[in-house]
Amino acid sequence: MLRISITLSGLSRLFADDLAAVVAAAAAADEAGIDQIAVPDHLAIGPHLERYPYGAFPLPPEEPWLEPLTLLAAIAGATRRIRLATAVLVAPLRPALLLAKTAATLDVLSGGRLDLGVGLGWHREEFAASGVPFSARAARLDDQLRACRALWTGEPVSFRSETVAFAELRSVPRPLQPGGPPIWFGMAATPRNAARIAALGTGWMPVGLEREAIARGVEGLRRAFAAAGRDPAELGVRANVPVARDARGRPDLEATLAELPRLRAAGVTVAAFALARFARRREELAPLFARLAAARSA
Repeated sequence: MLRISITLSGLSRLFADDLAAVVAAAAAADEAGIDQIAVPDHLAIGPHLERYPYGAFPLPPEEPWLEPLTLLAAIAGATRRIRLATAVLVAPLRPALLLAKTAATLDVLSGGRLDLGVGLGWHREEFAASGVPFSARAARLDDQLRACRALWTGEPVSFRSETVAFAELRSVPRPLQPGGPPIWFGMAATPRNAARIAALGTGWMPVGLEREAIARGVEGLRRAFAAAGRDPAELGVRANVPVARDARGRPDLEATLAELPRLRAAGVTVAAFALARFARRREELAPLFARLAAARSA
């Protein structure tokens, strides 16, 4: 069955007067039966949004971006069953030891509900302000995630790479999920990235791709899983559902939902909806969540 994910982006439209109310919205999604809540990431926004690699940057520079792992911790305390995801966390901006500890803590406090979605990032100003080399972010991500996997064992471990090194460290508590939270990658499915995902990850989060391109990416990833000795059926794919619009140019939810069977046929396992695109007022959230939850069997 196709799972349904809600992305908490564009918060100013619904929560400009009370950002803390997003936690209550997540609780309502949990109650309605939505499968996953996802939070995107930016530590800061600089002036060069023309560098955004997926077309026009979709939000104004003054848009609020709540820190994802902090927000998900608050949501964890207000929910019972919904999966908690970052989609995507600009992971290279966080030190490996800090990311391992924060993710493990959130997984424990949520009862094992964290999906750690990571990406390389594109906004050079964030890297410069964080003192992290932009050019080395791919290697840093690999090293960071391998270090996290080692630390999540809860045993004394040593790790050495070009960007991360430590000796005989123990990080406790361990995540509740065996092996640590599932890691999902938001990046292009190039052969190198497919091998990266097969080696370290559970799933792929394509960005800005049409259904046919997603299907091609899924085929390549399944081959990479098989080459790594893994069952290709284990691959998860979380994709944004293309927004259909009515004659007035407004999002048409029913026409948008009609795309779900085709996405599932392309290999998508989690269909993602940006919350602010389909609701203009908070009163619309409960019926929206109910309709999306009902669409899971599409």
